[in-house]
Amino acid sequence: MQKRKKSCSWHLLRWVICIGILAFCHASLINADEGSGGELLYQKLSRIIRSKGDMGVVERLNKESRSLNWQDAEEDAFVGNLRILSPEAAPREDRSGRVYLLRKLTGEVLILSIPDDAAMMVKGAASFYAGLDNMYETKMKFKVKVSRGIVDGENYPFAQFTEKPTQLMLDRVFRISIVLMLFFVMVGMGLTLTIKDFALVFVKPRGIIVGQILQFGVMPLLAFGLGHSLGFYREYPFIFVGMILITAIPGGVTSNLMTYYAKGDLALSISLTSFSTVLSIFFTPFLLTIYCSKMPEVVIPVKVVMQTIFVLVIIPLIIGMSVRTKWSEFAKKSIPFFSALGVLALLALILAGIFGNLYIFADTDRYGVKFYTTVFLLTFLGMMFGIVSSKLVGINNYQTRAISLETGLRNAALSMTIALLIQDAMGDFYSSMLVTSGLFGLVMYIAGIVSIVLYKRLLPLPVSE
Repeated sequence: MQKRKKSCSWHLLRWVICIGILAFCHASLINADEGSGGELLYQKLSRIIRSKGDMGVVERLNKESRSLNWQDAEEDAFVGNLRILSPEAAPREDRSGRVYLLRKLTGEVLILSIPDDAAMMVKGAASFYAGLDNMYETKMKFKVKVSRGIVDGENYPFAQFTEKPTQLMLDRVFRISIVLMLFFVMVGMGLTLTIKDFALVFVKPRGIIVGQILQFGVMPLLAFGLGHSLGFYREYPFIFVGMILITAIPGGVTSNLMTYYAKGDLALSISLTSFSTVLSIFFTPFLLTIYCSKMPEVVIPVKVVMQTIFVLVIIPLIIGMSVRTKWSEFAKKSIPFFSALGVLALLALILAGIFGNLYIFADTDRYGVKFYTTVFLLTFLGMMFGIVSSKLVGINNYQTRAISLETGLRNAALSMTIALLIQDAMGDFYSSMLVTSGLFGLVMYIAGIVSIVLYKRLLPLPVSE
């Protein structure tokens, strides 16, 4: 009973994270027709900066913005996001080649006029621009003056702050909660792990090896095939990248939960999750590079991906395991705390997501029936491939159930976090990677339940098991 309660709590916690991040990511969704001009401007500047083209354009844009007659400019107020385009290798303190953009929820993009004195942008400065870099990817309320200027014969829209931007309360609650949840869920996973879980490779090597091949071999290949055959590679390249990303991410506690309910080999499931989590620091950026590097609009920030996995996954996992090893009883008693934390966060995250985002299904051309069907097939077919592959090498039904679920279910929260962090570095204007990962995080539960029902017929267990 205690194990069942613990599993349910972890299921709730993971579900909270996926629901919350999906709602947040949809805050940036815009109608394609309304945002086409903003997208073109974003892509143009993104190509210049990421490909190290005529960087003089950035300097001329900033210079022109400071020379405009802001005193007579029109005032505007809106809710939107700050987006920052910066050369990949540029130090954080170097703003010379950086462009700051304000994106309205309608998709309109304005080039932010930044002060010539970089000290005015430092956190704590007496300026409307103080702490500007910390507003990155946070939904804010902006009050600006808007004007237009000519640079290299082209007309550009510019904006200048008239008040310090403020973060919406619901968005602030959501963002803080997400950071805490992501960290604690990985610490919590570590609390349930011991060295024995990794040592299982010597006891059940076939299941571990097959599972890893399916996770990092078959699943990305499946995403690649679906993405090409259904046209996402050409029409919506960042949806395609999102499909590769979510399939190159390790498994999470959701697969352990589903394995428990499916009466599969829970020990094998936990070991598969552990191995894939550690291996992901190499395989995730590697697979993204292999499958996406030839796309003309896509540049994979490998360093950022590796750093994110290390900070948000490996470190908290090690912390949790260390606590479990040194203070075993304390670790076991701490698990209910994490469970309660997930329950209390549920209401706050759902309210923040619902009331803060009204644009979820705005772009029906991009996120239509084909998109939703494809994401469902990605997780469901992964589980079916897990069954077929395991049976071909003679693995019993008990272990096959675990391998199947471990193949189709992923750590969607990690995938969404990475997508959020790298979207500007890659030029993902519509946050398509985030949306793809977020939807996967929801529909994988449906696919998992369907698979568990099918296991009774496809993978029957002896009565003794």
